[in-house]
Parts: sequence; structure tokens; C-alpha cells
Amino acid sequence: MSMYEITFFFMYFSSILVFTMKCKHLLVMLLGLESSVVSIYVGLFYMLNMMDYEFLLSMLFLAMSVCEGALGLSLLVLMIRVHGNDFIMTFNSLW
Repeated sequence: MSMYEITFFFMYFSSILVFTMKCKHLLVMLLGLESSVVSIYVGLFYMLNMMDYEFLLSMLFLAMSVCEGALGLSLLVLMIRVHGNDFIMTFNSLW
């Protein structure tokens, strides 16, 4: 395994670990998801670079991840306006 693959796996699994362990605030969970998306983008970019493919797929993935981040931030703002905080446990409809 090369250094890039080790970096990708470390970034991805550490972000998933943060997402699963720090599930008190929605903002921390969104940051964990965004770091996993960035690590997947790095892995995709590395794989496409090694196979000499076009980078159109990586640009589409980056555009979709930006849309996902904007949607997550809008849900965070809506949650803070409705409930007053970003604690996950304040959602009565989830439990």
C-alpha cells in the first residue's frame, strides 16, 4: 500500500469514528460527515489519477458533496431556529 492509500484509510475511518462517537451535537456530526466526504474525494482523485482517467467524475462528486453540505447546514439552521439548540436528543420525533 502506498502512502496515499494509508492516508485515505486513516482519514476515512477517523471521520467515521468521530461521526459515531460524538453524536451529541448535530454540528459535530456534520463535520464528521464532511471530513469523510473529503477523504472519499481524495481517494477518488488518487484512483483516477493512477488510472489516467478524466477528472469529470471527481468534479461531479465534489459538486454533489457541496450540495450535501449546504443541505446539512440548512437543516442545522432550521433545527436551531425551531428547538433553540443543536442537541440530537431534543428531537422527540426520532425517539
